[in-house]
Amino acid sequence: MGMFDKLFGGTQDYPPLPVDNEAMAKIDEVKAELEELAAKVNDHLEVVPADHEAYVYLGRPPKRFGIAWIHDGKLSGLKELVDDSHLSQAEAQKLIRALGTAYEHASDAPRYSAELAGKKVVVIPSRGLGEEVQEILEGAIH
Repeated sequence: MGMFDKLFGGTQDYPPLPVDNEAMAKIDEVKAELEELAAKVNDHLEVVPADHEAYVYLGRPPKRFGIAWIHDGKLSGLKELVDDSHLSQAEAQKLIRALGTAYEHASDAPRYSAELAGKKVVVIPSRGLGEEVQEILEGAIH
């Protein structure tokens, strides 16, 4: 595994997220929405649990990815944010680059595996990554 997995898109096996982990409690709070997303999306998912919400990188971050987030019992995605905030293509690309950079900042954060809707996902319980993603998304809205 290791370097070749990153280069060639392989998946890495992470240890299971401990049941008593704070991140598990945060995931449980939005589990129904996360399972709905996991059931709909055929791509690789990486969940960043936050207080009363979760951010989900879809695909292969930091280069080829999308993002969704769960807040207030609702699932939102990048397309809705771009449309609702009337972002230009250049602004949308800047937003995506910032989200990719945030992901890279958390490259040393521990990662775990969990199962949602019968699908194995990666969990990144990084408060710093969650806060950075939140700031980026809020900055795009305002």
